[in-house]
Amino acid sequence: MKKNIHIIGSGFSALSASCYLAKEGYNVTILEKNDTLGGRARQYKKEGFTFDIGPSWYWMPDVFERFFADFGKKPSDYYTLDKLHPGYEVYFGENSSLKISSHLEEIYNLFEKEEKGSAKHLKSFIDSAKSNYETAIKDLVYKPGVSPLELINTTTISRVSQFFSTIRKQVRKNIKNKKLIKILEFPVLFLGAKPSNTPAFYNFMNYADFGLGTWHPRGGMYTVIEGMVSLAKSLGVKFKTNANVEKILTDSSKSVSGLIVNGKNIETNLVLSGADYHHTETLLDIGSRQYSEKYWNKKTFAPSSLLFYVGFDKKIANVSHHTLFFDTDFDAHAKEIYDNPTWPSDPLFYANFTSVTDVTSAPEGKEAGFFLIPLAPGIEDTPQLREEYFYKIMDRFEKLTNQKVTSHVLFKKSFCVNDFKEEYNSYKGNAYGMANTLFQTAFLRPKIKSSKVKNLYFAGQLTVPGPGVPPALISGKLASELIIKNQF
Repeated sequence: MKKNIHIIGSGFSALSASCYLAKEGYNVTILEKNDTLGGRARQYKKEGFTFDIGPSWYWMPDVFERFFADFGKKPSDYYTLDKLHPGYEVYFGENSSLKISSHLEEIYNLFEKEEKGSAKHLKSFIDSAKSNYETAIKDLVYKPGVSPLELINTTTISRVSQFFSTIRKQVRKNIKNKKLIKILEFPVLFLGAKPSNTPAFYNFMNYADFGLGTWHPRGGMYTVIEGMVSLAKSLGVKFKTNANVEKILTDSSKSVSGLIVNGKNIETNLVLSGADYHHTETLLDIGSRQYSEKYWNKKTFAPSSLLFYVGFDKKIANVSHHTLFFDTDFDAHAKEIYDNPTWPSDPLFYANFTSVTDVTSAPEGKEAGFFLIPLAPGIEDTPQLREEYFYKIMDRFEKLTNQKVTSHVLFKKSFCVNDFKEEYNSYKGNAYGMANTLFQTAFLRPKIKSSKVKNLYFAGQLTVPGPGVPPALISGKLASELIIKNQF
């Protein structure tokens, strides 16, 4: 007899888990509160333009390949990948930018040109990053975080010092050029923390960047969601949208007994939540929650974001598909996110123009622009502040890229802290989950399996292994494995 399981949410971790569980014979139903699937990776369409609402970077392609291979499939069965040339571009000042090639030798040459002798140090750094990447993928990130012993083997013991040093120290030991330092410290932002708080071991993100390259699914990141939904449906997973879970019910033995969805009781004795972990626990009676509000408030969360989806009536010059604007003080902006939460005085920002390489995302002769400013979670969010910051970054954008664009805006849509809370029940409106700092790594993160409620499990960016799309895929696999292990 098939076991029934209800999964809350339809983001990457939930879809991943649904596929593994369905493959093992579970009768899986996904409950999504919004009217479209994908969680934070939904899509926005207007006037012939297509935008990914959330994730826009496709890194670590091997993780996606491994996921689909578990079902006898390949990513190419569902979507087409293009490797970006360049991977991305970084602006440091007016008419001053560096393009990061998709070929390592060209990156070494770029570094050497900017700082004599730096290519040798970069090669050593990337060799270390590659070795750490292989260790992470083979020995660490596919572990469920139930015990510190998961981290202990001959390889990790030999690298224990890397967990007590930081990316910042490692990068700046031999590289002195400020531009190159910013490029090397940038990838750990995907982990949601400052380079000064991120263990040196996580330099494996630099191998994900330089070694594996930056890719783009033709049609946008949402095509990955569509592929996973297609796979899930082929395995028998059922989907219900506009299905808001309001309460997780438990019986006298503290075991899941049902859900209240849109005011109606649904019987179930097995639940996995791919929704925000903190929010999911608020659906339980206080005595059934593992973590207090004090616990969550003490944790270091990845930033929130102010996002703009902009349709331009012309092609934009002097930009790449992914373009980063690092012309201001990174440390000052980081302090305004982590140390003294406030709206940044002079923010770094990121722009994504998918239509530079993907003609499907904008009408001919026009450009789709996605702009992102990292913000402290939980800060005030008003229409006036959003408007102020739009023109603040547009003014800088025009000066840095030497062109006028504001007068060519056909429309813009914003998404910020309040939207993350409303759309995704995100704790303090964070965008990326809980940061991967030393004391928020592996077994030190919130647990996949509830210690208070039997048959309640969690997946996603607040549990193991951490923030980002590839970790979310892995999280779904880990959660499904724990469920299967504990059910039989």
